[in-house]
Amino acid sequence: MNQEVTEFIDMLKEPWQQELSTQLREVVLQSIPDATERIQYKKPHFLKNGKYAAVISTSKDAVSFTIFNASGVAFPEALFEGPPERKTVKLRQGQSLDSEQLQSLLSQAAASL
Repeated sequence: MNQEVTEFIDMLKEPWQQELSTQLREVVLQSIPDATERIQYKKPHFLKNGKYAAVISTSKDAVSFTIFNASGVAFPEALFEGPPERKTVKLRQGQSLDSEQLQSLLSQAAASL
C-alpha cells in the first residue's frame, strides 16, 4: 500500500469520508490484487498494468468512486453516471457501500487492462 494514499485518507476532515475511502481502497485491492496506488491530481488513483482502473475523489458532501474502462460492463444506471468509458458513483454521508457489487463491476472493467 502506498503511504501517500494512506496519508490522503487519514487527512480527510470527515470521519465518514475516511471510512468510505478506506472501504473503497479495500474494494480496489481485493478486486485488483496487483493494483498500483499513487496520488495524482491530488486524488488516490489505482492502476493495473500502468492503466487507470479507479480513482477516489472527495468533495465537501460526498466521496466519488470512478471506475475506468467501463465500456461493455452493465452498470446500474440508478447509481452510476458518466460516459460509457468511465462510470462514477457518488456516495454521501449515511449511504452504505455495496462492496460486493463494486468488486464485481471493478473486476469486470479491469479484466482487459
